Amino acid sequence: MLRSYLALLALGTIWGSNFIFMKWSTMLISPSQTVLLRVLFGFIPLLLLALYSGVLNRGQFKHILHFAVMSVLATTFYYYGFVAGTALIPTSVAGLLSGSIPIFTFVCAFVFLRQDRPTMKVFLGVIIGFCGIVISARPWEGVDGINILGVVWMLAGTTSLGVSFVYAQRLLSPHNIPPLALATWQTGFASLTLLLLTDLNGIAAITTDHIALMGLVVGLGLVGTGCAFFLYYYIISKLGSIQASGATYIAPIVAVVIGAFVGEDINYFIFIALALIFTGVILIQVGSQRSPSKPPYSAKHHNQTASTAGDA
Repeated sequence: MLRSYLALLALGTIWGSNFIFMKWSTMLISPSQTVLLRVLFGFIPLLLLALYSGVLNRGQFKHILHFAVMSVLATTFYYYGFVAGTALIPTSVAGLLSGSIPIFTFVCAFVFLRQDRPTMKVFLGVIIGFCGIVISARPWEGVDGINILGVVWMLAGTTSLGVSFVYAQRLLSPHNIPPLALATWQTGFASLTLLLLTDLNGIAAITTDHIALMGLVVGLGLVGTGCAFFLYYYIISKLGSIQASGATYIAPIVAVVIGAFVGEDINYFIFIALALIFTGVILIQVGSQRSPSKPPYSAKHHNQTASTAGDA
């Protein structure tokens, strides 16, 4: 059991550290190039593990259109939103905003699935969470404050991931495709489309800074995407998906700590926003629980079907 919780702590730390690696990378190459290399180096270990585990089979080819859609929603656009956003705002704020993923996942599920009316706790959680997002963005500071475009990109990424959860629940979950197979297919499709669409001019600039290069290849790719999936599946098998999703509570805290370490301005707005977002997520979690006759809905359960090992 101790090993499982240590894995949970490691996963949250990995997700929280991703933002500084994104920041370093986008100082040298474009966000799309950063996403390409991240996905590519994350896909390689996933493919090797999937082949070793035997979770890929020919019968999955009939779902190829769904895999392609998921590759856009839960990998390409989701990652691009986070990378483009992190390039424009402090890593601490980016990490904070990533903590709102469960809020946007619930909103998307409610809008598109319409399964149940939200309880008062859930409604209050969404409102409090959005207040935390507004405080993170600090729009009242104008041009001297947080770059609003960066915040928009971050929220676009979280919304894309929320939509991917809805898509997977409606069109993929009934087929019982192993999560590792889905992750491998979607990162594989994402790698292919990014290779075709990304302008590679200047991508070699990442090699001029060995720290940024290692952060991108190892931190974001091999560890931040590939290893994060391994840890997540291990935690699910030991603790269940609900407890495994608790790693997303750790990531924003890690991002704030790293932001302070690299000299970012960590003021009381950061802590207020962090508290509000966490409170909102907890209220959504508690308010979304069903009776024992129905499986509890968790806004964070999207991690099992969408690539939140990249949440960040």
